[in-house]
Amino acid sequence: MIKMKHIHKRTGRFLKVVVLALGMVSMGCKEDTLPKPKGQLRLEYPKPTLTELHFDKFGFQYNSLARIKNESANSMVLEYPEMKGEIFINYKKVEGNLEQLLSDAQKFSYEHSVKADGILEQPFVNDEDRVYGMFYEVSGDAASQAQFYVTDSIRNFVTGSLYFYTKPNYDSIYPAAAYLRNDIRGIMETLKWKE
Repeated sequence: MIKMKHIHKRTGRFLKVVVLALGMVSMGCKEDTLPKPKGQLRLEYPKPTLTELHFDKFGFQYNSLARIKNESANSMVLEYPEMKGEIFINYKKVEGNLEQLLSDAQKFSYEHSVKADGILEQPFVNDEDRVYGMFYEVSGDAASQAQFYVTDSIRNFVTGSLYFYTKPNYDSIYPAAAYLRNDIRGIMETLKWKE
């Protein structure tokens, strides 16, 4: 009987050790559960098809995806419903006030610097058509992601700015902002004054 008790104790200890070892192995083999990373939508927009637009004093080509709204003799809006964005374009006549017009356009662009991570200035010169100006690319959560002005330095001055309908979140609007910045550059590159 003494031997049986001794065997029971040994077997009990052995079972405890086996259970403990199996528990440690099963816990040690488990990988930590990690949350899945957030997926990003891949937004692709079609290659622009350009359309001519003419005003009394100037004309340019624009992306046919845009709808023209609020058009008058001195202003218009190019609306991009799919991207929930708009490009506002305004014309002003130069009447000895070129310095003031330039100052106002530059000041307007830098009003967004409070929320912007950065503003990149890109001069624009088209000597052949007498179109001179500046393109402002804004990065960060600013209200407007791009602005521009162009002038012939004598008679005409045009400004433009890009806005989205939503609260600015640079990461979310970046694909649309990049696409529309290219449209703005296209407007600047194709703009011609009428004599």
